Parts: sequence; structure tokens; C-alpha cells
Amino acid sequence: MADRPGRPEIVVTETADWQPSKLQQERDAYRESRRRRSYLIAGVATIVVLAVVIPAITTSAGWPAFSQTYFSWSKAKSSFRPVLSGLVVNIEIMVVCGVIIAIASTILALLRTLRGPVFFPLRLAATFYTDVLRGLPQILLILLLGFGMPSLQLQGLPTSGLFWGGLALVMSYSAYVSEVLRAGIESVHPSQRLAARALGLSHVKTMQSVVLPQGIRRVLPALMNDLISLQKDTSLLFVVGTVQDALLNAKIQESIDFNFTPYVIAGALFLLLTIPMTRLTDWYAKKQGFQGVGGLI
Repeated sequence: MADRPGRPEIVVTETADWQPSKLQQERDAYRESRRRRSYLIAGVATIVVLAVVIPAITTSAGWPAFSQTYFSWSKAKSSFRPVLSGLVVNIEIMVVCGVIIAIASTILALLRTLRGPVFFPLRLAATFYTDVLRGLPQILLILLLGFGMPSLQLQGLPTSGLFWGGLALVMSYSAYVSEVLRAGIESVHPSQRLAARALGLSHVKTMQSVVLPQGIRRVLPALMNDLISLQKDTSLLFVVGTVQDALLNAKIQESIDFNFTPYVIAGALFLLLTIPMTRLTDWYAKKQGFQGVGGLI
């Protein structure tokens, strides 16, 4: 009904009566057919590849000895519980280190984004830290801290290999994650920061309420990938020899009869943790509209 003379009448229809047009229905049907076709092709291609690869492996000359060494059912049953208990240690290390890395990397990223000549020493220190720690291999850092620092017997500091190995992971990952966070902070348009300052917000409040929430949301898929990587890299602490994680327990079980099935069990347990997190990361990235995120098909 028109409320003013000369104004077109606005007709309000019920949402329940809405139906897509015939052209839209044809488009939806076409997309559904293409989706089914993609699933069919992917399934057939997978079956063909498996039909070629599996017989080629299982009929090879060394398969009986290989299967007995790596896929022994009796060895898998006997080693499953020790490896699983070690995996719990890996998860605990990941959680504790992840929290510390999140705090340390945020501080580093904020230091690197400080502006003004007075903050140059802080920016220089943060840059030097990230450059050095990113340039060192993680396994080398774990060996240096895990064996070197306890030998110093510093007063007030623990001599546990778990502490120093975990610290090595924290130092290495905080350097990487701080750069990811810095990229997210720098991606926020300067007008957001200027608008917040124009409203009277301080620099700290602007970063806390305006810049950081947007920056973290933009790089969250990359941060989740770093978390997945951290979960795997906790197994590197086994080189210290005092951390009863999944890999060290698998090595102990393997040394009993030189059967490598415990390593396969450890790998399968790690996959049970990492694959769901990877799919969750892909789902979130796709939901946020990130391009180039691959799916299963």
C-alpha cells in the first residue's frame, strides 16, 4: 500500500510462499549433478589407485618380513598402552607450551609494531630475537638447552630436561608465531587505528579492543596450523632422553625385540590428533572466505 501520492506500492509477500525461480532451480540441479559427478570420479580414482598400489606392495618379495616388523598385531597390543601414556605427556607439553607461546609471541608482535624512534631499542631487540630463533633448527636448540643448561646448575632454575626442552620449543615457536601475529596486525587498515584514537582511546586500548581482535581473526588459520605443528614437534623432546613421551616409549618398546610396530602405533595416534585439527582449520578458513583452501575433493 502506497503511503504517499506518487510513491510505488510496496507489496509484502510471506516468506513461506517464496519459491526459487525455474532458472535458479535449474542452476541448483546442475550444481548438485556436478557435485555428485566429482564425488563419483574421486571415488573411482581412489579405488583404481588402491587396486594398483596395494597388490604391488603386498606381493613384493620383502612384504612378509616387512609386515612382521612394522605391523605385528601382538606387538601392537603389547606396546599400545605405553605409547598412549606417552602421548598424554605430549598433549600436556603442547597445552602448556601453547599458552606460553601465545603470550610471548603476542608481546613480541606488539613490540615489533611499536612506532616512534623512542621504541627503536625494543623493536631492535624483538627483531634480533625473531631473526636468531627462526634461523636455528629446533632440534639443535633442544639439544643445546636440554643438555647445556642443566650442566650449568644455575641457582633457582630447574635442571630437568623437560623444562629446558619445553623452553626451547617455546623460544622457537614464539619467534615464528610472533611474525604471523605481526602480519595480522599490519593487515588492519590504518584508518581503524586512527578512528579509535580519534574516539579518545589510548594506544594500549586501541591495540587491545580494535587492532588485535581483527588481526588475530585474519591469521587464525595460520595460528591453528602452528598449533598442529607444535603438537607434532613435542615428540622432538625425546632426544633429551628424560621425557617419557610417545616417541621415547615407542623406542623403549622397540628395543625389546627390535620390532618397529610401536613407531607405527605412535604415528597412528599422532594422526588421530592432527587430522581432525587440520580439517577444522580448513573448515574455519573456508568459512572465513580464505582462497586456496583445499578440500578432500
